[in-house]
Amino acid sequence: MSDKKHYKIIIIGSGPAGYTAGLYASRANLQPLIFEGMQPGGQLTITTEVENYPGFEHGIQGPELMEVMRKQVSRFGAEFLFRDVTAIDFSKRPFKVISYDDDYIADSVIISTGASARLMGIESESKFMGFGVSACATCDGFFFKNQRVLVVGGGDTAMEEANYLTRHASEVIIIHRREGFRSSKIMLDRVTKNPKIKIMTNKVVKEVLGIEENGRKTMTGVILQDTVKGGVEELQADGLFVAIGHKPNTEIFKGVLDMDETGYLLVQSGTTRTNIEGVFAAGDVADKYYRQAITAAGTGAMAAIDAERWLESQE
Repeated sequence: MSDKKHYKIIIIGSGPAGYTAGLYASRANLQPLIFEGMQPGGQLTITTEVENYPGFEHGIQGPELMEVMRKQVSRFGAEFLFRDVTAIDFSKRPFKVISYDDDYIADSVIISTGASARLMGIESESKFMGFGVSACATCDGFFFKNQRVLVVGGGDTAMEEANYLTRHASEVIIIHRREGFRSSKIMLDRVTKNPKIKIMTNKVVKEVLGIEENGRKTMTGVILQDTVKGGVEELQADGLFVAIGHKPNTEIFKGVLDMDETGYLLVQSGTTRTNIEGVFAAGDVADKYYRQAITAAGTGAMAAIDAERWLESQE
C-alpha cells in the first residue's frame, strides 16, 4: 500500500461486484483503491461449491473463486485495503471516504458492499453453514436432489425458495414461527398446491444437528421447539434453507443516498448511477431480486464503465 490518499476511483466492497469493477477500472488505467472490508470476497466466502458461475466446467469453491478474481484484479495494478469504511462524505467533490482515523479522497466512488442474509443466530447454524445450511436456494438447491430439505421463513422469499427447491428435493418442509404468513396470497397458494411441500407452523429451529468425520461436516436434522406448547422434537433433514430476508450493507449511506424501505440502494434504470453524481452502486447492495454472483459481476463491470465515462465527462 502506497502513501497515496487521492484516487480517481475508490471501490467499497470486495465481492464479485467489487472485484469486477476493480478489474475494469484497473484495465482502464484508473488505478482504483478497493476497500475489501473484514470479509474479502463477501458472501461467496461462506459458499462451498459454486457450479453456476460461467467458465468453471467442474465448479469451484466459493473462496477459491474470490481468490482467483482478486489475483486477476491485482495483476492490473489495483490497490487493496483490508479494512472497513466507517464513514463517508459525499456532500462535495472530490468525495471523502473515511476508514477509522484515515481519510481517502476519491473523484468517483463505486459501492459494492453487498447484502447479508438474515440468519437465525444460533451457533449450530453457523457451524453447518455450507454443509447443509444455506441462505440461497438458487445457489445450492442442486446439491439436494431427491433429499428432504427445510425452509425457515414465512414471507415471499421463503415461498419462492420452497417452490424452487421442489425442482430438486423430494420433499420440502416450511418451518414458520406463527400460524399466519407475511407472504402474498398468490405465493402462499402456490406453496399449498404443491404436493412436494409441507408446512409446519408454530415451530422454531432451536438447533441444527449433524456429524463431523475426518474434518467433513454433514447436517442430519434439526431440533424444533413448539412456540405455543413449548415442547421439542427432532426432525430429520438433509438441508436447511434460511429464508427470513436479506439486509443490504448500507448503514453508512443512510440519509445520503436514495434507498428503498429495506435499505437497498436505488439506481437509475439501466445504469449503476445513484442520486449523487459520481457515486455508483453495483451488486447485491442494489439488487434484491437476482442476488447471484454472475449478476453482481455484471453490474460491477457496468459501474466501472459508468464511472470511467463520467470521469471523462468531468475532464
